Amino acid sequence: MVIELFLIWECFYYVGCERGVDITNTVATYIGITMGTVIALGISWFIYNRQKRTSEQQDNLLSHIKQMEEKHELLLNRIELFEENNNKLLNNIFTLEKKIDSLLEK
Repeated sequence: MVIELFLIWECFYYVGCERGVDITNTVATYIGITMGTVIALGISWFIYNRQKRTSEQQDNLLSHIKQMEEKHELLLNRIELFEENNNKLLNNIFTLEKKIDSLLEK
């Protein structure tokens, strides 16, 4: 069917001219412009679609990293609290040891 359309377009003549000038070059130019536009739109859509998917993947990765950072911060806070409690316990043990030593000396 496409070939038939091209064969029909070969027979176009400019009606306003007595010589019957063949306008197949004009039609070919319009076809070329149209096909170029279609191909450019296809390539542009393909690039846009790829960039959109890449952007979505990057957003998901960044949100995952943010969640991991929050969990890491929470873990660091818990470790810090554990260390503080450990130091308090150690100080209490040293105080108790001093009291025991003082009692043993008497």
